[in-house]
Amino acid sequence: MSILSGWSSKKNFNREMVLFSDLSLVLCGYLCGSLPFAIWVTRWRKGIDIRQAGSHHATATNTLRQAGLGAGILVVLLDITKGFLPVYLARMVGNHPWVVPLTAALAVLGHCWPLFAGFRGGMGLAASGGAILAVNPLAFLVGAGILIALVLITHHSARASVLAGLLIPWINWVFGMRGVVFWVALAVGLVVAVRFLGDWNRQYRELWLDRID
Repeated sequence: MSILSGWSSKKNFNREMVLFSDLSLVLCGYLCGSLPFAIWVTRWRKGIDIRQAGSHHATATNTLRQAGLGAGILVVLLDITKGFLPVYLARMVGNHPWVVPLTAALAVLGHCWPLFAGFRGGMGLAASGGAILAVNPLAFLVGAGILIALVLITHHSARASVLAGLLIPWINWVFGMRGVVFWVALAVGLVVAVRFLGDWNRQYRELWLDRID
């Protein structure tokens, strides 16, 4: 009995460690997403808080407007990376099927509501792109194409982003990209849709570039 009891205790301990490891990956996703690169880069280049200028969003597009092309490109690459890395890591070492989509969702949540920037961040598109890229590059390209098409059709980036967030997972499904790809696209798409709903009635009076925050 003591041997069986010891074996059962060890098995339960292993289960707890596996769960702890997976939850750590999810937390890592949020912390990576919370790195506010747009705020840091714009403050470094121009000495301003990007959330007090332009669209008031900590996005690569607003960074481009406030700090120039080089700064904007740097931010979009960093924002894609902070969505990509935690999701890729979760794919490699995660144990439960929910780890990858939940890590992706938390990475985008961190981008939108960052711990390290008073929970006032970006809109989640670049981080979402990085998360999807980590599981399927083709799904990333399909999603980018759908978003661009919707922006061209609606002439309103917020409404286009809400629609893209809701449609992309199901379009991936139709094209045979299912399993983890579908769940990651659904997880990040819902976060993006919620984030952009606040700008649904925004009136765009700036240049075309302002339409893609």
